Amino acid sequence: MKIQKEIIEFEKDKSFKLFSPSLKNCFFWHYHPEIELVYVEASKGIRHVGKDISSFVDSDLLLIGSNVPHLNFDYGIQTECKQLVLQMRENFLHNLILSIPEFENIKKLLDRSYLGLSFSGKTKETIVEKLHTIKDQNTFESLMGLIEILQILARSTEVKELNSEDTRIKWFLNDKIRMGTIYSYIHENYDKKPNVNEIAQTVSLSTPAFCRYFKKQTNMTFTDFVNNYRINQAQIFLLKDYSVTEVCFHVGFESLSYFNKLFKHHTGKTPSEFKKKHLSNIVESI
Repeated sequence: MKIQKEIIEFEKDKSFKLFSPSLKNCFFWHYHPEIELVYVEASKGIRHVGKDISSFVDSDLLLIGSNVPHLNFDYGIQTECKQLVLQMRENFLHNLILSIPEFENIKKLLDRSYLGLSFSGKTKETIVEKLHTIKDQNTFESLMGLIEILQILARSTEVKELNSEDTRIKWFLNDKIRMGTIYSYIHENYDKKPNVNEIAQTVSLSTPAFCRYFKKQTNMTFTDFVNNYRINQAQIFLLKDYSVTEVCFHVGFESLSYFNKLFKHHTGKTPSEFKKKHLSNIVESI
């Protein structure tokens, strides 16, 4: 599946839309000129924004700039997943924000959004509450609520830039390779032995050309990406209370010591520590 331009329709009397999409079984690698705020809640998921490919646990809050390619955040999630997506009209920044000096911080926030911004901590908790509130308000009140949300985000220090460079669609326009094909191949073979020569042939490239292309697209080698994907899947199985040994071999690793080492490198915790922490959080919330 090639990258797609999403056409977003708005109600006539509204500057933004707030809704809860569900595309779990769909690989939707897309972009749109509208700036987007996304909250996703799931036990574990993958985010692909621009060139950044990383994972989240429990929930994530992201601000994605105009024309930045991204994958739907519920892709491949087999457990319960909730989403709130807020999309602003393409002219929202120019017509409202730019003309008012008091909105200077918000302007800077939206200007930075092309990097993809992930918010955490108290900021995330506050914004989620306010998103649920404005969902039930009338048009004027909800617009004022959105301005407040943007101001909170603009002042927050609990933020991470996902990309270090411009990855807006102009960067991807010459991309003729089907990222969906690559994702599907890895998803179907990550627990076996994904073969770079095989996937290169599938997308009609020589192996060296594919490796260069893949590194340019993702900032990772094919092997690193597969291992990253395996660790992401491993976290899901650990949250389902599989044993560490079961998970290791289930996701395609042949060495338990290497699995433990790589898992800690990616997550900061050993598989046992990760499992103990998150399963105890689940039990406490019941």
